[in-house]
Amino acid sequence: MRVGQVEQRMKLIVVGLNHKTTPVALRERLAFASEELPAALQQLVAQEGLGEALLLSTCNRVELYGVCRDPDSGVASASRWLALNRGVEIDTLLPHLYSHVGTEAMQHGMRVAASLDSLVVGEAQILGQMKQAYRDAVASGTSRTVLNRYFHLAFQVAKQIRTETEIARHPVSIASVAVNLARKIFGELDGHTCLLLGAGEMCELAARHLSAQGVRIRVANRTLARAQTLAASFQGEGYALEDLAAILPQADIILSSTGSTLPLVSAAMVRTALKQRRQRPQFYIDIAVPRDLDPKISDVDNAFLYDIDDLAKIVAGHQKERSQGMVAAEAMILGAIPAFNQWLDTLEVVPTLVALRQKVEQMRDQEVARAIAGWSDLNPDGQKRLEAMARLLVNKILHSPLSQLRQLASEPDGSRYVDATRKLFELE
Repeated sequence: MRVGQVEQRMKLIVVGLNHKTTPVALRERLAFASEELPAALQQLVAQEGLGEALLLSTCNRVELYGVCRDPDSGVASASRWLALNRGVEIDTLLPHLYSHVGTEAMQHGMRVAASLDSLVVGEAQILGQMKQAYRDAVASGTSRTVLNRYFHLAFQVAKQIRTETEIARHPVSIASVAVNLARKIFGELDGHTCLLLGAGEMCELAARHLSAQGVRIRVANRTLARAQTLAASFQGEGYALEDLAAILPQADIILSSTGSTLPLVSAAMVRTALKQRRQRPQFYIDIAVPRDLDPKISDVDNAFLYDIDDLAKIVAGHQKERSQGMVAAEAMILGAIPAFNQWLDTLEVVPTLVALRQKVEQMRDQEVARAIAGWSDLNPDGQKRLEAMARLLVNKILHSPLSQLRQLASEPDGSRYVDATRKLFELE
């Protein structure tokens, strides 16, 4: 195989960062709000070398998935775009970025979908977040033939892993970790009050865990009706975020997960709340990115603040028990990749197959037309017979080469045959 041939074929690439490579202080600068995604996706596919794109942004990761023929150029373009779009110096960003190409990219995306790369192995939220990212890319027209097929496969493998392994059974969740930490601070939780900032999936999951321990639930949200609906399902009370300062002193546990780009609770607000509580302690849990709670809250006496990175360290100690299930899950991922690679190789040869047939058929039509024009006594029936014979002859000649080329293209060195065909028949 000649140097450079592999780079000319379509490759899946991933450029990203996550809770393992990047502290929350930088992750929150790089996160994308949902309303930013359509414009961001259009800008991303406009970058040199990127033909398709999907953008996954969660509290623990920001990842760009793309399809390109020159992986080095594609990775560089995606990295520069991320730094420029988020207003971060490229030299600041690069040490935290990882990139994967081809089979490694396929494997990484499937691991993410199956929650094997999550802060909490076995958690269900990431699959829903990835499906939403896929829907956004489809709606924006930036997920096309390759990404469509890839993500359908990734979702299928993730479902298989959740069904057939121990990964998702009794998972250690952020919410369950928060409950255990609260117990260390308050002892028994029965009768305590938790204020949830936000009414999304993570807050609902936390409410379920805390309510089961006898904790009273209150919810504050930008949309009052949504807060009231979530709170009512746990016999609690809902408030608007405008009421936050008034209800903060009444809460023993404050858990926040909103889409706000600015902190909702300042250290000064906490000092005021603790003064009204006569310094009875409060437990603050911030699982939002960007963060909802001012990091300076940790400097306030009797205020215990944990952010997403703090919880990650605690969760890490619970992952060993899932090692057997992870081995099985990794095997399922590796088993799914060859078929996708084969499909991708076959897809790559299709333009060559079409171009070859079109060129030969064009030559056929030209020669048949020339023969008919110079055959003065050829009747209509004879003309039809001549045209039919020419079509049949071309089909028989092309059948074997096209079949062989389609099959050979899926082999490890298949690009040699595709390249040779294009040069032999001058299809460029």
